[in-house]
Amino acid sequence: MRAEAVGFELALLLAGAALAGVLHLGGLPTAEALLLVLAAYLLRHLYLLWRLARFIQRQHRLAPPFPLGLWGELYRAVGRYQQRSRKGRKRQLRFQRRFREAANSVPDALVVLGKSQRIEWANPAAAEMLGVRWPDHEGRLLTEVCAQTGLGTYLEADEYARPLEVPAEHDQSIMLSIRVAPFGERKRQRLVVGRDITKIFHLNMIRRDFVANASHELRTPLTVIAGFVENLASSALTPEPHRRPLSLMENQTNRMRSIIEDLLTLSRLELEDAASNLTPVNLPQEIEQVVADARTLSAGKHDITLDLDHDLMLIGNQSELRSAVSNLVFNAVKHTPAGSHVRVWWQDEPVGPVLRVADDGPGIAPEHIPRITERFYRVDKARSRASGGTGLGLAIVKHVLSHHDAVLSIASEPGRGATFTCRFPAESRLRRTDQVPQLQVLRSG
Repeated sequence: MRAEAVGFELALLLAGAALAGVLHLGGLPTAEALLLVLAAYLLRHLYLLWRLARFIQRQHRLAPPFPLGLWGELYRAVGRYQQRSRKGRKRQLRFQRRFREAANSVPDALVVLGKSQRIEWANPAAAEMLGVRWPDHEGRLLTEVCAQTGLGTYLEADEYARPLEVPAEHDQSIMLSIRVAPFGERKRQRLVVGRDITKIFHLNMIRRDFVANASHELRTPLTVIAGFVENLASSALTPEPHRRPLSLMENQTNRMRSIIEDLLTLSRLELEDAASNLTPVNLPQEIEQVVADARTLSAGKHDITLDLDHDLMLIGNQSELRSAVSNLVFNAVKHTPAGSHVRVWWQDEPVGPVLRVADDGPGIAPEHIPRITERFYRVDKARSRASGGTGLGLAIVKHVLSHHDAVLSIASEPGRGATFTCRFPAESRLRRTDQVPQLQVLRSG
C-alpha cells in the first residue's frame, strides 16, 4: 500500500505537470514542466533523506511534526525505534548500577580480567585483599599489580578445579583462597574471586593437629594395654570365666588401634597437597597382594575375581596407592554378606587408567552417596561396627586420589551392589616397555 501511495503521488504530480504544459500555464512547454516537477520531487526526497541521516548520525531525537506521506511514516518508525533504544539503555544502565552495587557490597574480592589477563574491573574488596584498585589499575596485568605467590602459574595453568590457597602478600597472617572462573565470549575472560579463609584454615589446622597429636599420644598406652590383654588372654593361668571378657577387650583394642592408624594416615595425607616420592608403581602386583589379604579376611565367604592389565603400571606413591586399593577391596568384603561376588578391575582407557571395585551386595541408598567419603560417616552404623570398619576408609581413598589428580565416582542402587571407580590422569600411565624412559623423565622433573 505504501508503494502504491508513492506511485499515486508521483503520477498525480506528473499529470499536473503535463496539464500545465498543455495549457501553457506559466509559459512552460510540457517537457520542461515535467522535468521541473521531477527535479523538485527528487530534491524533496533527497532533502528528507539527508535530514534523516543527519539526525541518526548526530543521535538527535526525532520528534513531531513529521513530513507528510511515506517519509512521515519512516520518521515515526525511526522515532519509535529510538524510544525503545532509550528505554533499553536505561534498563541496562539500571542493571549495571545494581550489579555494581551488589558486587561492591560482596566481602569477597572480585576482579574481571580481559582476554589478555588485563584488569577490566574490580570491587573495593579487591583493594584490601589483592591490592587491585579500580579504575587506577585498569588495563594492567593482574600479575603486575598483585604479586601473589603462585598466582601467575595458577592463571597460566588454565586448570581451575582447585582453588589457590596462599597467605596474603601484604599480611602473612591472612590466608586467601583464590578461584578463577572463565566466562564471557568463548570463555576467554576470567573472573578472579579472592576469599579470606583465615578462620576456616586455622580451624582445620587445629583439628588436624588435635587429631594427629591425640592419635599419636593414644598409640603408646594402647599398645601397652593391648600387650597385657593379649598375654592374659593366652595365659594358661587365666581362669576360664575371664577368657571371654579378655577376648572382647582384645577385639576392641585392635579395633581402636585400627582407628588410630587410620587417623594418623588421614592426618598425614591432609598435610600435603600432592603425593611425594613418586615412582613407577606395579599396581597389578599391589592389587594381587591386597586381594590375597582380602581372601584371608573373607575366609572363603566371598567370590573375588580379578581382571588386570599386568603391563599397566602407574606413576605415584606406592604406600598411598596400596592404602587406597586395600580400603576399597576390604570395604567390599566387610560390607557385603557371605556369598557375594567382588570384582576388581584394572584396565587402561583412552582418558587414563581406571581401577574399579564392584560388588553385588545390598548397595547404597542415593541419599548416602554424596556423604559416604566423609570421615566417620556410616550408611549402616550397626553393620559397620559389627564388621570392624573405622568409617575412615573412603576418606583416605578420596585424599589419596586427590594427591594423584584422580577422581572417585560411586554408582550404586539398593539391592544391586555398588561400584567404586578411580580414574587416573592419562599422563600417570606407564607401560612395562617404557618404564625406563618415563622414570628418567620423572626424576629429571
